[in-house]
Amino acid sequence: MPRAGSTMVLDFGDGYFLRRAKTSDDAALKLVCLRTGDSGKDASGREDDPSLLGLIYAVPYQVFAPDFAFVVQGPEGVCGYILGALDTAEFYAEVGRDWLPPLATRLGDPGPDESRWRGSDWARYAIHHPEFVYPPVLHPYPAHGHIDLLPEARGRRIGHRGLTYLMARLAEAGAPGMHLQVSPKNRGAQAFYDKLGFSVLADESLPRHTTFMVKGF
Repeated sequence: MPRAGSTMVLDFGDGYFLRRAKTSDDAALKLVCLRTGDSGKDASGREDDPSLLGLIYAVPYQVFAPDFAFVVQGPEGVCGYILGALDTAEFYAEVGRDWLPPLATRLGDPGPDESRWRGSDWARYAIHHPEFVYPPVLHPYPAHGHIDLLPEARGRRIGHRGLTYLMARLAEAGAPGMHLQVSPKNRGAQAFYDKLGFSVLADESLPRHTTFMVKGF
């Protein structure tokens, strides 16, 4: 059953449910992001600052797109998140203006030489020099989403049902389609999105280090 103060929006059964993310979930968002940050695997061993992945890829959604930020609550606590933004251009503008600069002021810039990077230097560099990818080829799919689940939440159709719920909410809010970024190494994630109707979008304007998948509503 949902705990006191939690508002369930989708019941997955066996004590797992989807609810709106809250400010008090920030630590859990960071932890899930860290433990799935290596193409779906635990990135704890490679990061010297365990909070940075979540501060880049998870917490901003709760701050700037709270209507589309959800966590998966399990019997032992938060074990995943399903996050989205209705207007990618607006979301990136807000994150680039209001979120990343304050973080950058307390983090050293490791410089562009990747051969010298250690630990979380890649994340520190990304905060100082953010890459917001939204060329015209993506504009027919202006919403975007992001999902990560800890191992305990996998194999329960939580991802399928949760992302379907997010897509329905985005479509109701007026989005004609959405896009996702997937690690080229994460074949399992690509197969998962393919089953949900997403297809790979290839275009010269898109970076090659990330696979983009899109779906119209």
